[in-house]
Amino acid sequence: MKIAVISDIHANIDALESVLEDIKSENCEKIFCLGDIAMAGAEPSKTISKIKELMKSKDFYIIQGNTDKMLSVFSFETQNDILKVNEVMANAYLSDSQILTEEEKDFLKNLPEKKEITLFGIKILLVHGSPRKNNENIFPNMRIEEIEEIIKDTDADIIFCGHTHMPCGYQTNTNQTVVNVGSIGRPFSESPSSCYAIMSINEKNSTFQIKHKFVEYDVEKTAQKIRERGFMGADKLAKMLLKATSRYPE
Repeated sequence: MKIAVISDIHANIDALESVLEDIKSENCEKIFCLGDIAMAGAEPSKTISKIKELMKSKDFYIIQGNTDKMLSVFSFETQNDILKVNEVMANAYLSDSQILTEEEKDFLKNLPEKKEITLFGIKILLVHGSPRKNNENIFPNMRIEEIEEIIKDTDADIIFCGHTHMPCGYQTNTNQTVVNVGSIGRPFSESPSSCYAIMSINEKNSTFQIKHKFVEYDVEKTAQKIRERGFMGADKLAKMLLKATSRYPE
């Protein structure tokens, strides 16, 4: 069995559709989505609509990301908190909140924070940031002791996460596998390609392999859509989509 694990779409319907085509070509039987569906991208409502369509299949599993939770209930307090980190993201948050309908916000609000799935005896835990917090970072090149501390209260064989938009993987001394699957819609790298993970399970002996895969799409077209959103800093967000040299738009 092959399973696709995607995360951090961030309202990038073009990237999502390209990745879904690639997932189909890989003959994946299930899709796990780790959240951050709609914030700070080109088309938040269209992206939510696509996710809701995918959820009609029993082979699509989804959890809530930290920005999904923020968008589900707008507050100026949250906007001010984001403003302390990055003005462009605060403006995107306000604009997205004005675009989304109450029904769409309720959809984001009611997504589960995490999900446990067992397949062929393999325990899989889906989280957005980490098992402890939805906004905790699991970056590349962390010390294995740090990873083991983050996951110490879990017994999952595999922990899939996103949030940082930086793909990486760890094998712990407790024989647990931790994989950050990267980002579909807003990768934090000089390459604009979408990134997701494919898990291949040997059903006979319950062993598995996991790989990251990069998918190209028309990023210039999507960047232009973001510019046309018109909120202050949208052009900076579009530029970041083409080449992200920092975590937030500058």
